[in-house]
Amino acid sequence: MKLSALTAYLESLAPLVYQEDYDNAGLIVGNPDQEISQALLSLDCTEAVVDEAIATGCQVIISHHPIVFRGLKKFNGKTYVERVVEKAIRKGIALYAIHTNLDNVMQGVNTRIADTLGLKNCRILAPKHNLLKKLITFVPQSHADEVRNALFAAGAGNIGNYSEVSFNAEGVGTFKGNEFTDPHVGEQGKRHRENEICIQTIYPANLESKIIMALILAHPYEEVAYDLVPLTNQHQQVGAGMIGELEVPTNQESFLFHVKDKMRTHVIRHTAFTHKPIKKVAVCGGAGGFLLKHAIAAGADIFITADYKYHEFFDAEGKIVIADIGHFESEQFTVQLLYEIIRKKFPIFAVRLTEVNTNPVKYFI
Repeated sequence: MKLSALTAYLESLAPLVYQEDYDNAGLIVGNPDQEISQALLSLDCTEAVVDEAIATGCQVIISHHPIVFRGLKKFNGKTYVERVVEKAIRKGIALYAIHTNLDNVMQGVNTRIADTLGLKNCRILAPKHNLLKKLITFVPQSHADEVRNALFAAGAGNIGNYSEVSFNAEGVGTFKGNEFTDPHVGEQGKRHRENEICIQTIYPANLESKIIMALILAHPYEEVAYDLVPLTNQHQQVGAGMIGELEVPTNQESFLFHVKDKMRTHVIRHTAFTHKPIKKVAVCGGAGGFLLKHAIAAGADIFITADYKYHEFFDAEGKIVIADIGHFESEQFTVQLLYEIIRKKFPIFAVRLTEVNTNPVKYFI
């Protein structure tokens, strides 16, 4: 299939607009029209991973971390980033990254961590704002169901675990068409009154073009009246980190043994125990220190993340246990997550998990 078919599917699950401002997710190297038959999945894109793709006949490498974060001004092979990009271009291998956009969706990286640890009743720890809009439109009563169904099919009307959400009010619309019109109801040059339904529904801003197209195609009027209203509401299904609960509270030492086993980490750097049972657990794959205040406010007993600096550990202030399990360790199951996502949609497409351990951190035990 074409590379664009694969990337379009991944971006339907983790839209690029959900990535953080500093990020560089998406197609980094390659032509969307390139034919592909096999993909290699990896947490990082290193020279060894590119060599593995060449050896196994993979035309695309899908990594969690983008190989390019900042602009490259020279390609002279002095850094591993330059060498990776050069080699990929020479060998015709596409490089695609699905990073913080996959972190920030409900069924992404943090859900996989929560599931691995056995957490229940999970929700986004810090939902994002300004990602939602409201559509208000006016439809003749005879076509209200048809328009609503079209909007729902295009992705409107989803709030949390509820779908097909809308508000509807009856009213009377008036209009008068000039000599250039061909009105669905009424006559040219005469004011017409029509019993209409005012339909209001919510939608993700990134689906706006699709929503408006669905509205126009389903609506019977020659000119479709609608309002688009930006919302500052939280998007409960999109955001950073996750918080969940253990089915049975456990003591802190036992829980860290559990974390070490399930997350396959060699060492856990943590703050002093608070000597309270662990019930609520906050998690964030990768560098999640910016979420500490959210974890405390949500009543978490422990915050599991990575990349904590020495002085940042003091911020726990005895209110919570911070547990740094390592960046690679916190995100290592992302590759398996991607494998399952792709195989579910494209069951006969060849997908390989890298055999290269890309973790740059080694432990002297």
